[in-house]
Amino acid sequence: MNLEKDTYKTIEIAVGDALYKEKGSKFIGYVFPIASEDDVKINIDELKKKHHSARHWCYAWQLGIEEISYRANDDGEPNNSAGQPIYGQILSKDLTNVLVVVVRYFGGTKLGVGGLISAYKTSAKLILEEAVIVKKTIDVFYKLNFEYKDMNKVMRIIKEQKLYIENQKMELNCEFLISVRKKNAFKVQQLFLDLRCLKIKEVTP
Repeated sequence: MNLEKDTYKTIEIAVGDALYKEKGSKFIGYVFPIASEDDVKINIDELKKKHHSARHWCYAWQLGIEEISYRANDDGEPNNSAGQPIYGQILSKDLTNVLVVVVRYFGGTKLGVGGLISAYKTSAKLILEEAVIVKKTIDVFYKLNFEYKDMNKVMRIIKEQKLYIENQKMELNCEFLISVRKKNAFKVQQLFLDLRCLKIKEVTP
């Protein structure tokens, strides 16, 4: 993933049941949007209930936007014959915050390591081709504190820079939580600082 960009690609809706067959074995692909490692466990546990008689539930996931974490799991298949080919497809689509699982029902004929790599790679490719991939911006969040009398000055910048107000409290003293595309963050911060009538602080939402 290119760290210079301020966008990233992911999915928002889970997709499943992409079927691939090879020498009697069935490989069924699934992809899920995830926000944490806890989501990985929840989704895999659900698939194990759904496919309780399957032999393997191999998977790979990637999380994070600027600091990336990932894992590839062969779940009993020969080393690097399942999880890594699946992870390779996540990388080829340049995706993050996703989990791809391929469930295998053994068909009685061994495929060999090469055959397994091909089957898991193909299954992951098929399910990712079915998924709707969305591009999102990497945003910086600022908290603005100002007096109500300065509302017009603040709103002028918000409108001119096409900023999004995530949250607001409008009283005698006002508080806005705004989001700014990362590449515009420094410029926007300076515009608000130049007003000299508010406090601006970068926050984690």
